[in-house]
Amino acid sequence: MNEVVITFFQGVLVGLGASIPLGPVGVLCVQRTLSKGRYSGFISGMGAALVDTFFAALAVLGLAYIQLFIKSHESYFLCLGGLLVVFIGLKIYLSNPVKQIRQANPKKRRLEDFLSVALLTISNPGALLLFLWLFALVGLNINATAGSFTISTVLWGVFVGAGLWWYGLSTTISIFRNRFRLKQLWMINRISGIVIMALGMITTLKGIWMFITPFLNYFQK
Repeated sequence: MNEVVITFFQGVLVGLGASIPLGPVGVLCVQRTLSKGRYSGFISGMGAALVDTFFAALAVLGLAYIQLFIKSHESYFLCLGGLLVVFIGLKIYLSNPVKQIRQANPKKRRLEDFLSVALLTISNPGALLLFLWLFALVGLNINATAGSFTISTVLWGVFVGAGLWWYGLSTTISIFRNRFRLKQLWMINRISGIVIMALGMITTLKGIWMFITPFLNYFQK
């Protein structure tokens, strides 16, 4: 029983470690919490948590052919993912916080929040390598030969850890939300949009560089 608890909490640590770095997803969740409320930010984060658990499953199960596919097409993932991030950043930059606050159908909007962040997260192939590193860091020596109960315990731990982070972040940001005036929300939208677009451009350029490097090496020979 103690071993199960330890394994679960190791999974929680992995989930937290994968979620804490505030990349485009983190900035997006903060912006949505301030503009739309805590639930929008939290639901957005859970989209990332679900995809992170999927990447963790790939890392644990050691599905070599999927890992190889992701690695061999990493430049395409980075380019498409980067362009998606730029698009989301531009949309935030141009968005009207008044319309975001006065939503006509909040349930539909939350589903869109969830799916958009899930799509954004799955476009980042580096997450798979991150999970492989985090598993080693916390001392989780687990692979496809482990029992199904052990594997599910780890993955539930990852999901819970990621969920705890997004709940804590959205709740903390929500506490300060009412202190912001409309003009400040406009400014937050602008800054968030610029930051997200910049991160997307960096990712896209990285993907383009990875794509053209083999051709450059070929012509240098």
